Amino acid sequence: MTTYEYLKVKKSDGIARITFDRPKHNVLNIDMMAEFTTELDMLQTDTTVKCIVILGEGPSWCAGVEVADHKPEMAPDMIAAFNGIFKSIEKIDVPIIAGVHGACLGGGMEVAIACDIVVAAKSATFGQPEIKLGFFPPYAAVRLPQLVGQARAIEVCTTGKRYSAEEAQQMGFVAYVAADDKFSETVDQLISEIRTSSPLIIRLNKRAVKKHLGLSFADALEEVSDLFLNELMKTEDTLEGIRSFEEKRRPEWKNK
Repeated sequence: MTTYEYLKVKKSDGIARITFDRPKHNVLNIDMMAEFTTELDMLQTDTTVKCIVILGEGPSWCAGVEVADHKPEMAPDMIAAFNGIFKSIEKIDVPIIAGVHGACLGGGMEVAIACDIVVAAKSATFGQPEIKLGFFPPYAAVRLPQLVGQARAIEVCTTGKRYSAEEAQQMGFVAYVAADDKFSETVDQLISEIRTSSPLIIRLNKRAVKKHLGLSFADALEEVSDLFLNELMKTEDTLEGIRSFEEKRRPEWKNK
C-alpha cells in the first residue's frame, strides 16, 4: 500500500477509507491534491472495492485550498491539480461517501459535493467563502446548480455564507445529518448496507444511474435496458442472486 504525507488509507472487506491528514484543518495544497488523485486512480482500477469513504483527521474535514497556491504564478498548477480530483472521481464506479465533520469550506465543500453521498455531523459547517477573497469556486459553479438549482447555487457562491449541516440537508447536497456522538455509527451503518452486495453489481448500479444523463427519456430507457439485458443479466452474480433468493440463503458473490 502506498504511503502518503497527507493522507491515511485503509482498505478492509471491500471498503476503502481515505482520511485527510494535513493539520490543522486539512487545507488542500498541490502536493496533497496530487496524492489524493493518485489514490483515487488506484481505487478506480481495484475491482474488489465496494465503496470509498472520505474522512478528515482533526477538527475539520477540509477547510479549503491553500490560499498561497492561488497566486498568479501558482494558479495554473493549482487548478490542474484541483480539477484532477474531480476527473478521477467521475471515473469511479462505486459509491463515494463523504463523512464530514467540522469545517467543510471552499475547495473542501467542492470535494464533498463531488461525492455521491454526504453524511454530516450535526456540528459540521459548509460554505463557499471564495468570494470574500476575490475568487469563485470553479467546480461548485458546475456542480451546485445540479444539486440545489441555479438560484440557490448563486446564493451560495455570491454570499460566501456558512450553512449548518441541517441547512445543507434542506438544500439537498447533504443526505444524512447525525448527532456528533452518532456520526461514526451513521457512516458505518451506511457502509454496512453497501458491503453486503457484489462489487460488480454495485458498479453496474452506479453506472446505470449515470449512463442516461443528458439523454432523452426514450434514449435513456434504451441505454439502461441495454445495460440490464446485455451486461447485468450475463453476470454470474445476478444468477447467484436469483438462486440464493429461491434457496433462501445468503448469496456467495464471485464478483463476476
